[in-house]
Amino acid sequence: MRELTDYRVEFPILAQTTYLINHSLAAMPRRAEERLAEYARMWRERGIRAWGEGWWTTPMTVGDQVGRIIGAPAGSTVMHQNVAVAEAVVLSCFLPPDPGRNRVVYERGNFPSVRYLYQAQPQLEVVVCETDEAIVEAIDERTLLVPVSHVLFKTGEIQDVEPIVSRAHEVGAHVILDCYQSAGIVPFDVTALHVDFAVGGSVKWLCGGPGNGWLYVRPDLSARLEPTFTGWQAHDEPFGFEEEMRYAGGAARFLTGTPNVPAHYAATAGYDLIEEVGVERIRANSLRQTQLLIELADEAGFEVRSPRAETRRGGTVTVHVPDFPAVHRELTERQILCDFRPDAGIRLGPHYYTSDDELRFAIEQICEIVESGAHFRHLGAAATH
Repeated sequence: MRELTDYRVEFPILAQTTYLINHSLAAMPRRAEERLAEYARMWRERGIRAWGEGWWTTPMTVGDQVGRIIGAPAGSTVMHQNVAVAEAVVLSCFLPPDPGRNRVVYERGNFPSVRYLYQAQPQLEVVVCETDEAIVEAIDERTLLVPVSHVLFKTGEIQDVEPIVSRAHEVGAHVILDCYQSAGIVPFDVTALHVDFAVGGSVKWLCGGPGNGWLYVRPDLSARLEPTFTGWQAHDEPFGFEEEMRYAGGAARFLTGTPNVPAHYAATAGYDLIEEVGVERIRANSLRQTQLLIELADEAGFEVRSPRAETRRGGTVTVHVPDFPAVHRELTERQILCDFRPDAGIRLGPHYYTSDDELRFAIEQICEIVESGAHFRHLGAAATH
């Protein structure tokens, strides 16, 4: 078995930077470039024939690979451009809602893009909760959908999903679990959790790059739901060019238009590595390294705004220091790549290929910047996230 640090050679950017921003955009696997070259070769040499030689089915075949990582059966996961599109497709199955069941319940810590979708629907009543416990209390017979984050993006806190799913099903509501900040770093099984839908993307812990959102639909639901946000790839015979929709079987009926083939080609390089290493092994290393980060931050006197309990801690540690946007900018100039979020602090996200020495170096550099005032020159400047 390869040591985790042996995988560093698979990620070229690690040779030039201290890369701790995997919760935002994971490092590119070197084989992603090879996969993109293969896509280009097929386009160049095979032309239109490439559609019948694998291009057309990538939303399903690549979706099945994601499915293996998240515990979904074959045929239940498909690829989309992003999570916003995936959730919009799900929502379209339930519009217009019954006036007596039009509530959407979620937590304030949801990623804003997801919140915007539901807020934009005038026929829905949105209920915003502060905690996962409050979500359980807010779900009642008027609840239609419960779109919740498995791991909150600002703090890296893992939400307690099972009571939410249980309560939702008790009253006939459906749960959409956003796994963007957990897939690839926190083990979970969508089948065991009994969630109705799960969504996520690949730019973070799955190392799959942009354009690779995904949607899981519980098989019994995909057999009867009919999305109205749809397209020709969701048709049972798309090349029959029929005038009326006849939905495909399985999760394929939740597709839309022509797929994003080059993105799918690129994504498989990262997914292959996640499958090879194993999420359980990745999680064990993540817990050890995030604990090391917490201890280093404590020693430096920095406030940690991420959960300390392992059961609640995702893959990110958020450290609050004075003037953290300016400190972040100075870190970037020193080739220490991380990010920050308003009202939270600097987010540090090691992955399985990160070394312990890189974590020590990052905290040492934050200490030096704060103590020396090296960040003062960035105060008031437009800091990048």
